[in-house]
Amino acid sequence: QVQLVESGGGLVQAGGSLRLSCAASRSILSISAMGWYRQAPGKQRELVATITSGGMLNYADSVKGRFTISRDNAKNTVELQMNSLNAEDTAVYYCGAFWDTRIYWGQGTQVTVSS
Repeated sequence: QVQLVESGGGLVQAGGSLRLSCAASRSILSISAMGWYRQAPGKQRELVATITSGGMLNYADSVKGRFTISRDNAKNTVELQMNSLNAEDTAVYYCGAFWDTRIYWGQGTQVTVSS
């Protein structure tokens, strides 16, 4: 199994930045892919950014050029640097890990962008 713990959410003004962190309970090198997803009120959970164990990156079109996903193999963490935030980025952000044929989720962290 994989336990994931997110941190770093909060309230920020439009145009500001936040950095989210996801700590995994096992070596992230053993995890095929990890990523960040978000769910706004009344909407489905959507992909924000992913990173594979081989280092391949993928971003949603809505965050390209503003968000950066990275990982620290020594700390078993995956981070999401979010810049130029706007009201549409307001959501609960979840860390996800694809390991052993299933996806594991963290508890989520709230990001609220005030306009």
